[in-house]
Amino acid sequence: MVRTGTSGAVLRGEFAVGDRRLLVETEVRPAGGRNRTQVNRQPLRRAAELQEQVPVLTFQPDDLLVVKGSPGARRDAIDDAIVSLHPRHAEDRRRLGACLRQRNALLRQVGGSRERHLDADTRRSLDIWDDRLAAAGETWAQHRRAAVEELRPRMERLFRDLAGDGAIPVGMSYEPPWLVSGLKAALTEARAEDLQRAVTTVGPHRDDLDWRLDRLPARTHASQGNQRCLSLALRLALHETMTESVGAPPLLLLDDVFSELDPARQERLLELLPAGQILLATAGDVPPGARPAQVLAVAELPAARTAAP
Repeated sequence: MVRTGTSGAVLRGEFAVGDRRLLVETEVRPAGGRNRTQVNRQPLRRAAELQEQVPVLTFQPDDLLVVKGSPGARRDAIDDAIVSLHPRHAEDRRRLGACLRQRNALLRQVGGSRERHLDADTRRSLDIWDDRLAAAGETWAQHRRAAVEELRPRMERLFRDLAGDGAIPVGMSYEPPWLVSGLKAALTEARAEDLQRAVTTVGPHRDDLDWRLDRLPARTHASQGNQRCLSLALRLALHETMTESVGAPPLLLLDDVFSELDPARQERLLELLPAGQILLATAGDVPPGARPAQVLAVAELPAARTAAP
């Protein structure tokens, strides 16, 4: 995004959202810098505000990691979906992150200690952050379970349509072990290990979602083509749900998602794309059935000029 030799780049876009017109400007900094965004010349206090004002959904090649990657990729996918569907929940996500950071900071201060060696003040502080983290974590777990229940039926239907297999069972669930006893009890049980490792070892930040295809773990047993279809089905299900909850379809960005699909699945994906504005980026030819209203070709840009020594 940032040309070599320059200090940054600026992206500007005008959006019509209902009866409002919005000018969105983002200053993109090189690696290590902090990006800044403003809407109608007003800086945003937090990134979630942009999604609240301009609903956007992106399909990209990295979405495959939601199925075959680490638990963190699946956590991020469902957590981002929650905020897209219910922007007000962004504050609950922020609260959970803040409680986790505070508890981990306290654990690092006394890292390697045994619980019986803690002084009264440290023990009391740890009890307080256990309570706060438990409340924030259980709230977020409820959001995750609700989102899974909301998206799963749509995802199953869309996967079958996309893969061309109407019989294969599809599953997605979120049932972390600590839900049985509650997070407060789980934190108490794990305290000795947390003190030894100086990090919180149990909670929503360590959980995973269970994705299954034909009753087997999709991460290890599904083909890459079916893994791709699963990740696309989740995004399509999210688009359907966002359209219903917001009352209008979000802007849909397709970033080179057709290149790894065979022609039959490319055609089925095009048939499944919802109504609304869609931007398709591809390094190859436009898929035959896309029929875009406008095609923009991006040529290689000249190298940035550098100042003479």
